[in-house]
Amino acid sequence: MIKGVRRVSVAVRSLASALLFYRDALGFSVTRHLDLPERGLRLVRLDAFGTDIELMEPTDPTGNVALFLEQRGEGLHHVALEVEDIELEIRTLLARGVELIDRVPRDGPDGRIAFVHPRSTGGVLVQLSEPKAVMEGKGAT
Repeated sequence: MIKGVRRVSVAVRSLASALLFYRDALGFSVTRHLDLPERGLRLVRLDAFGTDIELMEPTDPTGNVALFLEQRGEGLHHVALEVEDIELEIRTLLARGVELIDRVPRDGPDGRIAFVHPRSTGGVLVQLSEPKAVMEGKGAT
């Protein structure tokens, strides 16, 4: 079951520059800073009145977000949808003919994730996100 939009992720060249708009001009409060060296990313999450906006700055010039910026420039990278059971969602989407990037969930900073290919979504990269709290309720450690 899809529970709603968890976050909107935006690829940016500079977190400091992006924060001038999202934090300073719009007034969204920063809720979290994350360094993900294994993914070549630094993230800042902001509370946009109930939905997170995630700003993603590449730290590795060969990483996925750096390549995205090179090809498309700054902008919407993906929309994360919170799901109750990521395996069930993957099976359901596959049964409905949806093209997935991930057929098996992978670890993300807040739980398990899987991506839906933009060819199936009208051009938007969609992330399925099962939070750790949900995983713990299913007996995961």
